[in-house]
Amino acid sequence: MSTKTTDVSSTTDLVDLLKAQHGRIRDLFDEVMHSEGRERKEAFRALVRLLAVHETAEEEIVHPVARRLPGGDGIVDDRLAEEREAKELLSELDGMDTDDPAFLKSIDKLRIDVLTHARAEERYEFDRLRDQFSPVQLKGFAAAVRAAEATAPTRP
Repeated sequence: MSTKTTDVSSTTDLVDLLKAQHGRIRDLFDEVMHSEGRERKEAFRALVRLLAVHETAEEEIVHPVARRLPGGDGIVDDRLAEEREAKELLSELDGMDTDDPAFLKSIDKLRIDVLTHARAEERYEFDRLRDQFSPVQLKGFAAAVRAAEATAPTRP
């Protein structure tokens, strides 16, 4: 994933927005993994919410646009399969006690799966979107993502 830090709230470029959200997701996984008690529970709730709205916006806006790329159907189908698996594990975790020792093992698996998925999106989908669409188009897509996130469910 990109190490470039971009402020999620101020970026108007679709790719920068999504990469910044991936960075925030990575940070929230770290908070969950390295905290306990109430702090872990709060970090996990924030992670669940961000993952839910982020993936909804990708499914509604980003993936349909990416299907227009050469080979886009295959790229998107692979990402959707990864997202389905992650959603299933997230749903299981959402019902667990964050202090349960099994929670850490499962959240670590989810972390690996989600971060691997995010790297694949950035490499195979996002960079190609930046190459194929103009800055004005990417700005419009970012606005559409923000609108989708505003009405997205906040749970898996």
